[in-house]
Amino acid sequence: MLIDTHCHLDAAEFGGQADRLAAQAHRLGVNCIVTPAVCKGNFNQVAALGRFGGYALGIHPLYVPTSTEADLATLGDLVEQSLADRHFVAVGEIGLDYFVPELCVPEMRDRQMFFYREQLRIAKRFNLPVLLHVRRSVDQILKGLRQIPVCGGIAHAFNGSRQQADMLIKLGFKLGFGGAMTYTRALQIRRLAIDLPLSAIVLETDAPDIAPGWLAEGPNTPSELARIAKTLAVLRNLSEDDIAAATTANALAVLPRLITPSGTALPH
Repeated sequence: MLIDTHCHLDAAEFGGQADRLAAQAHRLGVNCIVTPAVCKGNFNQVAALGRFGGYALGIHPLYVPTSTEADLATLGDLVEQSLADRHFVAVGEIGLDYFVPELCVPEMRDRQMFFYREQLRIAKRFNLPVLLHVRRSVDQILKGLRQIPVCGGIAHAFNGSRQQADMLIKLGFKLGFGGAMTYTRALQIRRLAIDLPLSAIVLETDAPDIAPGWLAEGPNTPSELARIAKTLAVLRNLSEDDIAAATTANALAVLPRLITPSGTALPH
């Protein structure tokens, strides 16, 4: 069994075909898909997609410019209400993005940090893990986590240093690896995929984004996770079954609400 810990099934690129895509992925062994929110406008949509495994609620840094403080209040209220929903697993996607130029001006950096910290406070209040966006911002992400500690989570699409990885692991985080790992030129990511403790790694697609190297055209989909897992198996010289078992256990450990009373990942 495989768990896609980060997949935007609600994306416009999928044209409302979530059921078909999830079924296709399931046939390839992807038994659980976690869909994170990005803004108030898609909270309800991702909650509905939780039926494929789980969902998270949060405001993505790319949506901070168009979000309001009232949206944060709405998020806090909805998180509290969603605790009764067995498919609700985390606060996310939240974090910082210091790659997009318009988000890097001082005013926007401050606004991003405000939204990030406020969402960490929501996660801490309800003892929930977080799904982190950490593009060129790992040090500031770590600073926020030290000031407002949460119960862990996943650093999605991790591309930092080994030292930064170790710091996140120490704070209770797993690191998400996906399509970027499949490129032979992605030397740093592949080195981390090989050298990090296997217990620190979870798999993701970030579909429809971060397409793997073999996908010539069309959006990335959760079905690609099976081959992404095979890439990790080759890199670490392990069997695909070993990788599936380890990364599934890691995902269930860091997102404990994915676990049913019987101890298995939520079914479709």
